[in-house]
Amino acid sequence: MKASWENYKSSIILLGSIIIGGVIGGFLGEQATIFKPVGELFLNLLFMTLVPLVFFSVASAIANMGEIKRLGNILKSIIIVFLVTAIISGIITLVGVLIFNPTKGLNSQMFESLMQTAEVTTAEQAGVLQQLVNTVTVPDFYNLLSKSNMLQLILFSIVFGIATAMVGEKGKIIASFLQAGSDVMMKIIDLVMKVAPLGLGCYFASIVGELGPQIISGYARSFVLYLILTVIFYFGLFSMYAFIAGGKDGVKIYWANIIPPTVTSLATCSSAASIPVNLDASKKMNVPNDIAETVIPLGANIHKDGSVIGGVLKVTFLFGIFGYNMTSISSIISIIAVAFLVGTVMGAIPGGGMIAEMLIITIFGFSIEFLPIIAVITTIIDAPATVLNTTSNTVCSMLVARLVEGKDWIKNSLKSQV
Repeated sequence: MKASWENYKSSIILLGSIIIGGVIGGFLGEQATIFKPVGELFLNLLFMTLVPLVFFSVASAIANMGEIKRLGNILKSIIIVFLVTAIISGIITLVGVLIFNPTKGLNSQMFESLMQTAEVTTAEQAGVLQQLVNTVTVPDFYNLLSKSNMLQLILFSIVFGIATAMVGEKGKIIASFLQAGSDVMMKIIDLVMKVAPLGLGCYFASIVGELGPQIISGYARSFVLYLILTVIFYFGLFSMYAFIAGGKDGVKIYWANIIPPTVTSLATCSSAASIPVNLDASKKMNVPNDIAETVIPLGANIHKDGSVIGGVLKVTFLFGIFGYNMTSISSIISIIAVAFLVGTVMGAIPGGGMIAEMLIITIFGFSIEFLPIIAVITTIIDAPATVLNTTSNTVCSMLVARLVEGKDWIKNSLKSQV
């Protein structure tokens, strides 16, 4: 009981503060805006850390992956499996949102009071190629030091990390510096997050006071939708992946060994804490050691299907509030791409949930006022998201084994044990 409390303590306290804030906001009405400055102080502290945190964390994660580069064929297969499964997760979730819209009954008129203080930005009309250039690059280095250019910063961080790894021995000093910078930034985030219950509680009180308690229904629908998707993915999609990886034998060995990682992830609410159990389960599924020992630790950092699903849910929640089109090709691509970043690139940042919200806000140009609105979603889906993050990597290790070892990899591994 004590261990469970320690694992869920931060989430329970954060959720409790949000609930208390909501109750206070509903009771005081517009008078609850007196709490808003406290919430803004907390959010500003987070935004101050965003640029250095993303740079150090992403660049460090890539620069220190030298040993994985040598695995060649395994790494290629991992990239394919991680990319395809994440995209599938995003598409299925988007379909779920279109069928079961969590924001039904909510509209932009509820948010007029927030929009009055929101930063308004207007983008110049540009051709498709120019928009692409503007999306992935900036005209000068100092432009990377703005939260408004997060995609460009992430791309620069990835290139910087790759270049550091390619330099080899000479780059080890830089790689160590990046790792130290990442550790320092995470400590700063840890310190800032200690006041998260107070900051988010106050901000949510002001939001409910301005918008009214009806916004709570949107969260209830979001949670129900996430639970439905969790059942579909856990029992349906992951079983299909296991079948693709090893046929009927693949499904049998998957379900014979998946319970321990499931229980561990649910009990700890941590993908990282589940790595040892997940490794053991993958090896019992006859996944070769070198594949399991690469896929599971790497997946815990940069492949999180549960986070991708949550990313789609957060983006579409904001889109639904403002009545944005979610069915156009450009909208579908942008929603899934950002969700992929949330579950992949931002997955490399421990405790990156709040950072993921900031990424969504800045990329789509929403004001800071809307960050707490989607931050609540992260808190309520934490447990099922962790289960999906962990178990998806287990079945992905089977898919990678299928690509690397061939279709008879299970039979061959059983023969080698005889």
